[in-house]
This record gives sequence, structure tokens and C-alpha cells, in this order.
Amino acid sequence: MSRRLTAPPDADFDARVRASFAKQGAMATMGATLGQVGPGRVVVLLPHSAQVSQQHGFVHAGMVAAAMDSACGYAASTLMPADAAVLTIEFKLNLLAPARGPLLRCEAEVTKAGRTISVADARCWQPGPDGQPSLVATMTATLMTVTGRDGVRH
Repeated sequence: MSRRLTAPPDADFDARVRASFAKQGAMATMGATLGQVGPGRVVVLLPHSAQVSQQHGFVHAGMVAAAMDSACGYAASTLMPADAAVLTIEFKLNLLAPARGPLLRCEAEVTKAGRTISVADARCWQPGPDGQPSLVATMTATLMTVTGRDGVRH
């Protein structure tokens, strides 16, 4: 993915994103953690566990989607003003292989950072049989910048 970025409007975006992620009960319940955070880019890590698996032992597609959605949202958030919150408008998920783990790496990057609407793309990787990363899923998400709304803040 190639993109041209200006400097994030919030110089303290890393701390803001990490503090917001730490408030997410869903990510904590899943055991997901926040990895790298950079301008327009975020990595969410999701370990395989019984709590996130489906009946065949793979990580449930809904858990993969949730981790990728959070990665996309926070990637977009890094390029938003400090007083803005982010909400997903929609996403498209392609499941390409069973999510076996042991660790899924959801990498999201902003494709288009807009004043109100942004688009981010994500890739979810797991270690392949040869030790090389193997692509599990892709996502494109459309995200909205929310300001001035009570109860919708980081």
C-alpha cells in the first residue's frame, strides 16, 4: 500500500490511541493487544485461544473481523485531531485461509485520510508451515471522524 501522509494533527497520537485501546473490553476479552502504532498505521495482535475459537478449533471469523476492524479504526484515528473519535461505517472482509494462529498479526494502514470519512486496508497474517507469514484475511474499512458528540470520545 502506498500513501502520502502529512504530519498527524495530534502529535500525541500514540499515547491517545494506546489509552483508547486499553478501554476496549472486547479486545481485552479476546486477548488482543496493540502492537506498533505509527502515523496511519496500527498493528493488533490476536493470540489463538479457546475463548476465540470456533467448533473446528480455528480462530472464529468474527474475532478476526473484530481485531482487523479495531486495527483499521485506530490506524485512521492516528491521523485525526486529538478531540476526535472514530466509528466504523462499514467494512468488507475476505477470509482467505483458516486462522490457526498461534498468533494473528492484523496490520492496518490508511489508504485515504479524509476530514470526515477515511478508508483503511488491513491484512491479517499467521505463521505458515514454512515459518513465513501466511495471509489469513483482508479488510477494507470506511471510518468516520466524530467530533462534538457527547459520549463519543476517546
